[in-house]
Amino acid sequence: MAYEITLLTTMAISVLFALSLNFITGFCGQISLGHAAFMGVGAYTAATMMKASISLLFVIPVAAVFAGVLGLLVGFASLRVRHDFLAITTMGVVFLFVGVVRQQEFLGGEIGISGIQQSVLGRTGFMLLCVVLAGVFAGFSLLVKRSWLGFVFDSIADNEDVSQVLGIDVAKYKLFAFVVGTATAGTAGALYAQHYRFVGPDSFGFVESISVLAMVVVGGIGSVWGVMFAAAVLSVLPLLIQFVDDYKILVYSALLFSMMRFSPDGLAGIVQRLLNRVRNR
Repeated sequence: MAYEITLLTTMAISVLFALSLNFITGFCGQISLGHAAFMGVGAYTAATMMKASISLLFVIPVAAVFAGVLGLLVGFASLRVRHDFLAITTMGVVFLFVGVVRQQEFLGGEIGISGIQQSVLGRTGFMLLCVVLAGVFAGFSLLVKRSWLGFVFDSIADNEDVSQVLGIDVAKYKLFAFVVGTATAGTAGALYAQHYRFVGPDSFGFVESISVLAMVVVGGIGSVWGVMFAAAVLSVLPLLIQFVDDYKILVYSALLFSMMRFSPDGLAGIVQRLLNRVRNR
């Protein structure tokens, strides 16, 4: 039973993390290649506080706020850049984060922070907390996608200049997407720290940013259900198949390339096309 709880917890955290990137990239069209840095901020914030015996339920919102503030700063810095330049800018954030963490002794340096105490919720209670948080944000994402805000995001993703002409405050909504997405990534980071009871600089590098991007692309950029399914499957594959664990970046990169080349709308697009064919018949 303990193994199944571990798998469900891992899946829930990965789903929450992938949905946080989907909110920025899938909904608002802002490419981010450094999303793991925001998860790292939440994880290190949570690890430091939990080492001081502070309750997890208090730690989670604090970690979200810290990650959201960093997201706001990066969002402000990214307002004047788009597309490839935005990707490069966000990629620089993750390298900067890892470099800073490695040099700070109070954050554990190269070794990281270990010995994080287990929450009073226990394994089952913590698993349920992760599932609930992932479900709540999934519901929020669906609500946004089907609301007027979702149409605003679609307009910005399609063409920022036209959106500006139509009277949409592009900067405001881009910043909103960045803050919500990064704060949610910080929440996932806090859960990660409690789940593994260890955080280190190698846990939140460029490889992790590519991994979560692969989950979003494979699931279908902008699709809530597709991203949830892809994140759940890809997060546990390294635990179930040794080859995937040994060559994780190779497997994820191959999936990323294959989807972008043959099905840019991901698994969600494939399922939709199959359903359309069945209906037509």
